[in-house]
Amino acid sequence: MSCNYAEGLSEYENKGILGIAENFDTEEVVHQKCKELANLIKESKHVVIHTGAGLSTSAGIPDFRGPNGVWTLEKKGEKPTFNTSFDDAKPTKSHMALRSLVEHGYIQYIISQNIDGLHLKSGLDRKHLAELHGNMFIDQCQKCRRQFVRSTAVETVGQKPSGIPCKSNSFGNSRSCRGGVLHDTVLDWEDDLPERDLDMAFMHSTLSDLNITLGTTLQIVPSGNLPLKNLKQGGKLVICNLQPTKHDKKATLVISSYIDEILTKVCKRLGIEIPEYSVEVDPTKKSNISEWTLPQKNVKELDKQFKQYQKMTAKKQKGFTKFLTDDKNIKKPKRSE
Repeated sequence: MSCNYAEGLSEYENKGILGIAENFDTEEVVHQKCKELANLIKESKHVVIHTGAGLSTSAGIPDFRGPNGVWTLEKKGEKPTFNTSFDDAKPTKSHMALRSLVEHGYIQYIISQNIDGLHLKSGLDRKHLAELHGNMFIDQCQKCRRQFVRSTAVETVGQKPSGIPCKSNSFGNSRSCRGGVLHDTVLDWEDDLPERDLDMAFMHSTLSDLNITLGTTLQIVPSGNLPLKNLKQGGKLVICNLQPTKHDKKATLVISSYIDEILTKVCKRLGIEIPEYSVEVDPTKKSNISEWTLPQKNVKELDKQFKQYQKMTAKKQKGFTKFLTDDKNIKKPKRSE
């Protein structure tokens, strides 16, 4: 591999619960649950997807906490077998399905914990994606904070400087950066999450009426808690994962099956065609320099929407509080309560 990401991380003891046994719903149950999930998506106005390592296992990239995960095997003194390098890995059927669901308006946003760059390679538009833990195919300028696509996976972890000058100068416009140097965007354990991506992830997760998790045990925070942000306002949570998670009881629906199978069935129900991966839409395969900076205008637009949402919920809460404090509405506790 061009970089063994796990070995590049700093020493860290608390890697979560490892090697939990996987559960598999029967074929009939999966079929019924996927029908229910498709209906939930159709009925929802703001659908947000949360993706973890389980989304990329069918691309030949192992997960971390599964029975044969990187850290599960590490604890046994073993190493996983990689079927492909990060450079050669291609987006899975699930990555392509998600891009298509976004383009058809069924999904409004995707929040990823993955650093493998497969959402990028699928052709997904940056404005629909938050990358909370970085991306092996993205460099960022330490001065102007703009991001640029790499053709090969970076060989460092922890936002290390590469010594390469900022690529904004290649665009020949007024936004050129003087003196900026690029660094990798892949986070180490103690690194802060990227501010813009985290803000977008938080606001979308809260505004969502349906949060769907795909291939994650939800153990890493704050990423693992974001899918719960809509529950207080009546939003719904769907968990798709082979291993049980600590939030399963909070979910409207839990599907224990391979993500590729789930999304294939859901897309078929919604009448959505899943495109094949093509180098034509893969920015890492282009000869010219591509920018990957999250547009500030998208952050501002969502922030405005989120503030309106906060005002609305504050008014509702104020009215509810007044209702509770009105003498005639106070419930008299019974002795047994």
